[in-house]
Amino acid sequence: MAAVLASGQGAVLSHVSAGELWGIVRNRRPPSPAGVDSGAHVTVPSDVGRRRRPGIAIHRSHTLDTTQPTRRLGIPVTTPSRTLRDLRRTLPQPQFSAALRQAEFLGLPLDPQLGADGTRSELEARFLALCRRHRFPKPEVNARVGPFIVDFLWPAAGLIVELDGYQAHRGRFSFEADRARDTRLKVMGYEVIRFTWRRVTQQPAQVASGLRTVLWSRRQ
Repeated sequence: MAAVLASGQGAVLSHVSAGELWGIVRNRRPPSPAGVDSGAHVTVPSDVGRRRRPGIAIHRSHTLDTTQPTRRLGIPVTTPSRTLRDLRRTLPQPQFSAALRQAEFLGLPLDPQLGADGTRSELEARFLALCRRHRFPKPEVNARVGPFIVDFLWPAAGLIVELDGYQAHRGRFSFEADRARDTRLKVMGYEVIRFTWRRVTQQPAQVASGLRTVLWSRRQ
């Protein structure tokens, strides 16, 4: 709040600082001993003069209209959609994708143009990128099939792909639960195949080849 007040009329918290306030970017900065936001990013309208302030990055914007600032916890801040558009220009792609997924997970109001893809993890995002790269039909992401939410679904082919990240699927209980779930899905008429993090990230050509074979056979 101190950074916004110090930046003049019309100033709003923005960029990575807004991302932290919305809970879509992890806070990596220690608090300032003086109580002023350390390394805070603030956007001001273009007709407001740029004033240098220690520890504050000032951005001037010609497109900051009255619909884009809002308040969170009493602090003037860019809306989630405007925050993500700013982050898209300033963060590396993996970090932006993670912020977009988190915003979608939190149910924040987002413009459709941002292209939220429904993925909930980096592994899911990488697999979806693999599908795009190899021009597979677009799957439904985190789709409901009966009582289950499956990672990826091709309804016309009756094909489900589940991704096994180590943290979420390690241990005997998870192993047994996954197999029981797969059996129930197969009884419902679906083919279920699983890929691990290692295969998606280190053997993408083999993953694509196997997926193509199964998709083709299921669509005959």
